Amino acid sequence: MLFGVLALAVACSGWLFPDGGEAMDLGARLLPPFRSWAHPLGTDPLGRDVLARIVVGGRISLAIGILSVLGAVVLGTLIGLVAGYYRGFAEMFLMRCADVQLALPFILIAITFISILGGGLANIIFFMVISQWVQYARLVRGQVMALRDREFVQAAHAIGVSDTAIIMRHMLPHLSGPVVVLMTLNVANNILLESSLTFLGLGVNPLTPSWGGMLADGRNYLQTAWWVSVFPGLAIMCCVLGLNLLGDWLRDRLDPTFSGGH
Repeated sequence: MLFGVLALAVACSGWLFPDGGEAMDLGARLLPPFRSWAHPLGTDPLGRDVLARIVVGGRISLAIGILSVLGAVVLGTLIGLVAGYYRGFAEMFLMRCADVQLALPFILIAITFISILGGGLANIIFFMVISQWVQYARLVRGQVMALRDREFVQAAHAIGVSDTAIIMRHMLPHLSGPVVVLMTLNVANNILLESSLTFLGLGVNPLTPSWGGMLADGRNYLQTAWWVSVFPGLAIMCCVLGLNLLGDWLRDRLDPTFSGGH
């Protein structure tokens, strides 16, 4: 519910705030929150509406979180299927690559990668995809290894069903539950990563509204205009909390064997 409200507001941001949160009113600089109906959450140092920039900035943060996870799911699932189903050299090579990547310090590699290639939406998404496919590959590999010896898979082999058909018809449906749950958690994690990188100046263009950029813009005004940073921070917290609650709900729905400790 919490994430749904945020997602709906972000989806309607173009209609709610047609100026894209860029309209400046220098006469209303650093206006405190709850003082004006026109600016319910106050204004930033350039007189821009904080609420409008939060809602519009959510498009960037959510786009990065969702697109990077979708890319990692496709790549990781493909690698996990190959490694878990065919085993042998393919499994050994792919899993050793995964082990090497897991051994690398993520934040250090992120800073190095983006410092060399530059920030921007495409580079951040690309980096998150190649750094997070391992989680899905290991999850899918484990599931496939457990499924390949089940009776229904052996029966499909016995009647001459092709490997591709077995994977698509009999294995992928059983993988959807755990993968979807991990996706929701990783979207939340990627929103935090994008905000952190943008806060450090390594994310999206500073002129583009984003939650991390708003935090960075307001850090010099914490004592005099706390709302410039606090409200974007609350937006990040609510979004991440909502996604984690969604992940818990999906886990309970998609995994009936999970008791949740009850």
